[in-house]
Amino acid sequence: MNGSKGLVHHLSGRNLLAGLLALVAIAACVGVGAGGGTQANAGIWQERAQNPEPLLERGSRPLPSLAGLVKQLKPAVVNVYTTQVIKPKVRRRQFRRYQRRFHDPFFDFFFGGGDPFERFFAVPQRELRRSSLGSGFIISPDGYVLTNHHVVANATEIKVKLVDERKFTAKVVGSDPKTDVALLKLEGASKLPFVYLGDSDKIQVGDWVVAIGNPFGLGHTVTAGIISAKDRQIGQGPYDDFLQTDAAINPGNSGGPLFDTSGNVVGINTAIIPQGSGIGFAVPINLAKQLIPQLKSKGKVVRGWLGVGIQELTAELAENFGVKARQGVLVSQVFTGSPADRAGLKAGDIILALNGRRMTTTRQLTSTVATLAPGTKVRVEVLRDGRKKTFTVKLGERERGEALASGAGGGEEQPAGAQLGLSLRPLTPEMARRLGVNESLRGVVVEEVDPDSPAAGMVQPGDVILEVNRQRVASIADVQRALGRNKNKVLLRLQRGNAQLFLVISR
Repeated sequence: MNGSKGLVHHLSGRNLLAGLLALVAIAACVGVGAGGGTQANAGIWQERAQNPEPLLERGSRPLPSLAGLVKQLKPAVVNVYTTQVIKPKVRRRQFRRYQRRFHDPFFDFFFGGGDPFERFFAVPQRELRRSSLGSGFIISPDGYVLTNHHVVANATEIKVKLVDERKFTAKVVGSDPKTDVALLKLEGASKLPFVYLGDSDKIQVGDWVVAIGNPFGLGHTVTAGIISAKDRQIGQGPYDDFLQTDAAINPGNSGGPLFDTSGNVVGINTAIIPQGSGIGFAVPINLAKQLIPQLKSKGKVVRGWLGVGIQELTAELAENFGVKARQGVLVSQVFTGSPADRAGLKAGDIILALNGRRMTTTRQLTSTVATLAPGTKVRVEVLRDGRKKTFTVKLGERERGEALASGAGGGEEQPAGAQLGLSLRPLTPEMARRLGVNESLRGVVVEEVDPDSPAAGMVQPGDVILEVNRQRVASIADVQRALGRNKNKVLLRLQRGNAQLFLVISR
């Protein structure tokens, strides 16, 4: 406007008409946007015509909006606010030596006994209240909520707020720190909106996902991305099996849901890599579904125990067992009296599947068994001497089983192991006690390992050799006979401390 006035001010007489025509031309130029077909509104902003020309090239398809999906899901996502009250210990000044020196019944009579110096000179401190925030999601109309263990751990008070501003007090029904999953119950809740739990095994890398949560206290924030990877181990615990996503996850998102595009929860948002960008992790919902019944009924997770020592089936080991690498998990030890022992499993079996699910790594097998409750009957498919067998094993309790396993095991020098660079002796009960292995164990002890031998760096002094080329050995003569059965490679099964393992030695 100021520019226009200035221009009019300098126009006069015959040039007035020409100046007005110039202004009209300028206004016409301003009213046409780069894309064409726009309309001016008070000269400040532009709006497109009712039937504008498309800006995308013909054949292009815009990304679908997630608005409808988000609108349905947000009511069941909650913000979690926790308070932890820390009660510090009372600091006492050091008057005890004076008390001992000046103790007098006078104090007991007038002050009721005890420590008058502590009573008068104690320095109390105020309680500390620590607040934190997180997210969660309602899984049932009566108010059960899933979140992370670390969101509610040690909380004195838990408050939950819904998107419609309703607030509830929550209590922890059960929690499992090893998988970072917690189950809450909202007090006085009924007929609440809830989400559906999906199948995290079916989600694929590259599938779109949506995260809803409470990052930095910004309630019900929505972000979207894809599944970047599956089966991630990030050092959070013994049962790491995370989904990785590039959907933005920040502090406060912990415990919130990760949805697929069908609106089903496939993960619980749990962790991020602070130094990275777009690297977040979620607990697979299938893992949480295995834990919920125990969290609800017992308040904790009691894990199943198979009772075997296991190791990865490497290419070398697979060749000696006549199978392909990563075709299964090798059983290196079966603990006496364990569920696997009672069912008939043996060292040297290769576990192919558990309840029909293929097993390819030790971590996968350990995590799968750990999600099952003691007393659960599982079908274990193994490969033994080239033939498939199936066993039904009733799982024991992991804590008791591990205690049993920790107490279980697993002459003159002879030249029987010389070709491997080993000095061996028969195992005696006295030597077994010294090595800390079961006295009933039968085998031969490695006393020395030649540093230039094929076994160097693999076999250690103190190892007890139990098998050579799948043949049990209890004496030096047994080792000599077994070594003659393989010319190029030797398969050893040995006891090392409380564990048993297989090794392949080339010679």
